[in-house]
Amino acid sequence: MAKHSHWDNIKHKKAANDKKKGKVISRMGKLITVAVQLGGPHLNENPRLRLAVEKARWSKMNMEAIERAIKKAAGLAGDGKTMSEVAYEGYAQGGVAVVVATLTDNRTRTAPEIKKLFERGGGSVGVPGCVSWQFKDKAVFLVDNPSEDAVMEALMAGNADAEDISPVEGESGTQISITAAPTQFDAVLKALAAAKLTIASSDITKFPDNLVEVAALDTAKAVQELIDSLDDHEDVQNVFHNADFSEEIAAQLTGSED
Repeated sequence: MAKHSHWDNIKHKKAANDKKKGKVISRMGKLITVAVQLGGPHLNENPRLRLAVEKARWSKMNMEAIERAIKKAAGLAGDGKTMSEVAYEGYAQGGVAVVVATLTDNRTRTAPEIKKLFERGGGSVGVPGCVSWQFKDKAVFLVDNPSEDAVMEALMAGNADAEDISPVEGESGTQISITAAPTQFDAVLKALAAAKLTIASSDITKFPDNLVEVAALDTAKAVQELIDSLDDHEDVQNVFHNADFSEEIAAQLTGSED
């Protein structure tokens, strides 16, 4: 049975999430708010805010809205609520590990709501740390159309270290995927920009150490429905999992969402 790579699963998740653009502004606003609260409103002094702004720009949030969100979070315009990062961990059907990253101003509201979504999806919430050890944080980039050699030369010129550079098929044709340690995010971003390479996306995400093959369509649908329901929650920023869908099942899942 043909296996999907981790990037294949990310692309499937992105294809589903692209239908929910109405939530992008709210999510990015929360992300910027936390970055400002933790490190201040100045981009040059706050790498976390730089990452949040990059993610917001990639999500098509315009600069006016980004600047407004930064000012609001800094208390320069409006009354921003204090947001907290909370991660919930558990299992979906088939033994699939799931980590849910949230930003919330009310933990006592968010926790039972996330628990209920897990239970409705045939899964269960676990204690902190029960599955997160199965994931590693990684900086990931997609670059449009250049050769692998061009990317490698750009990274070498910028003294940026990458763990993996490989071609992937994207919506606009072949792209170059770059994986690096989270500490290298700024260095890679600056190196690509200095070489004037077009960055299609950049993020810090979680990669599973091992994938769990989901061979049955019914189980795959249950897993995907749980992931989608979690992703729909207003406090959820990201849902990470280690499900491995075959190309055939992934095509059926995508088709069932149309």
